[in-house]
Amino acid sequence: MLESLISVIGVVLQPTNLLIMLLGTFVGIFVGAMPGLSSIMGLSLMLPLTLRFEGSTGILMLLGVFCGAIYGGSITAILVKTPGTANSAATVLDGYPLTQRGEAARALGISTFASTFGGLFSAIMLLWTAPLLSKVALSFTSPEYFSLAIFGLSMVTSLSSKDVTKGLISAVIGLMLATVGMDALTGAKRFTFGSTYLLAGIAMVPVLIGLYAFSQGLFNAETISQTAERSKAKLRRTFPTFKDIRTTFPTMLRSSIIGTLVGAIPGTGGDIASWLAYNEARRWSKNPEEFGTGRIEGVAAPEAANNAVSGGALIPLLTLGIPGDAGTAVMLGALMMQGIVPGPLLFTSEQSKVYTIIVGLFIANLFMGLLGFGGIRLFAKIGDVHNKYLTPIVFVFCIVGTFALNNSVNDIFLMMIFGLIAFFLIKLDFPMPPIILGLILGNTLEKNLQRALLVSKGDFSIFFTRPISLALLLIAFGSVFLPVILRKINAAREAKQAEKNAQ
Repeated sequence: MLESLISVIGVVLQPTNLLIMLLGTFVGIFVGAMPGLSSIMGLSLMLPLTLRFEGSTGILMLLGVFCGAIYGGSITAILVKTPGTANSAATVLDGYPLTQRGEAARALGISTFASTFGGLFSAIMLLWTAPLLSKVALSFTSPEYFSLAIFGLSMVTSLSSKDVTKGLISAVIGLMLATVGMDALTGAKRFTFGSTYLLAGIAMVPVLIGLYAFSQGLFNAETISQTAERSKAKLRRTFPTFKDIRTTFPTMLRSSIIGTLVGAIPGTGGDIASWLAYNEARRWSKNPEEFGTGRIEGVAAPEAANNAVSGGALIPLLTLGIPGDAGTAVMLGALMMQGIVPGPLLFTSEQSKVYTIIVGLFIANLFMGLLGFGGIRLFAKIGDVHNKYLTPIVFVFCIVGTFALNNSVNDIFLMMIFGLIAFFLIKLDFPMPPIILGLILGNTLEKNLQRALLVSKGDFSIFFTRPISLALLLIAFGSVFLPVILRKINAAREAKQAEKNAQ
C-alpha cells in the first residue's frame, strides 16, 4: 500500500497534473462564487474537456472543480448575501453581518481557512476508511450488487426531495432512460425508434449538461434583469489571526467530522451538513443568542462541514459505486467514461487509480486554500457580473462542450431536449439527482438482476436468502417508506393533541 501511495504521489505531482488541477480549482471557485451557477453545473460543463486528457489528468481536473466550487459559494454569501451554491446558505447568517460591520476580510479569511481544513480532514478520512470498507464489500456477488443499486436509488430519491413520490418518479424516469439501446444479454433493440444514434443508449454527458447546465441557463434567462447587490467592502488582510483560528478550531474539527459522516451517507449533501454543523456550533456555544449577528464560529462551522462532504461523499462512491451526493453522481459518470468502474474490486484491480483520486483530492484542497487567500480580491468581484453577460456564456459552453465530445449535432439536440425537460420538471419540484442516478445505476441494476436470476434459474428468493442482500433491501425499503410513516405518526399525534386541547 505504501509503495503504491508513494508512486501515485509522484504521478500527481507532475507539473502538467498540478497545472491542470490548479486550473480546475480556479474554474470551480469562479463557478461557485457566481450566483445562479452551481458545483454540479461546473462539473457538467468541464466534463467534455476532461475526457480529452489521457490517464487520470481529467479526473484530477474535476476534483479541482469539485472542491473549488463548494468553497466559492461562500464568497458571495459573505459579501452580497447571495450564496453562490446551496451549500453556503448557512454561511449568510453570520458572514453577511460581519461584512456589514466592516469585517468582510475577517469573515472571508475564516471561511477560506475552515474550508481548507474541512477538505483536508475529509481527504485523510477517505484514505483511512475507504480500503477498510472495500474489504467488507469484496464478498458481494450479483444479488448483493442488485440490492446495492436499489439501496442507492432509494436513498437518493428519499433524501433529495421533500416529496418522496416525485423523487421516485424521477428515479423511474432515469431507469427508463437506462433501458434505451441494445439489451446486453439478448442484443435486442429497445426504444431506439429506428435510430442508429440510440443503439448505444442515452449518452451520459449531453444528459448531464442538459439537466444541470442548460436548464440553469434557462432559469438565468428568466431573471436576466436582476443582479446581485454590489459589495463595497474593502479587503485588506485575509489570512485569519491566530486568535480567530484558536477560537474556531474546536468548531472546525467538530464540523469536519459532521461533514465527513453526512457526506458518507448516500443521498445527502453539503447543504444538509452545513446546517447540521451550524446548529451544533450554536448549541455548543456559550453565547448561542449571538449567532446570526456576526459570530466567526457561524462562518467556520458551515464552511468546514460542506467542504468535508467532498471526501465523505467519495467514500461510498469508490467503495460501493454509490454517489454520496449530486456532485459525486457527476463524478461517477466521469469515472465510468474514463474506464474506471467504482466498487469493491476497484481497490484490488486498480489500486493506483484509487490513490490518485485520494491524493488528488488532498492537493486540490491545498490549491483551494492557496487560491482563496491569494485571489480573494479577484473572486470577490465575480458577484458583480450581470446575468445578461453570464447567461449567453453558459449557453455557449453547453453547446460547445456537448459538440466537442463526439463532434455530433445529435448530442446537442439531446442536450437541449433534456435541458427543456429539466426546466419544467424543476418548476414542478421534481429533483434531478434521481434521474442521473437512475440512468447511471440502471445498467448495473439490470445486469445483476439478469445474472442473479440465471444463477438461481429464475428464483427471486436469491435476493432474500442472502443476508447482505436482504439487509440492503430492507434498508432501501425503510428509507423510502419511513418518512411517510413518520409523517403520518406525527400527524396523528398532532390531531390527538389538538383534540385534547379542545376538550
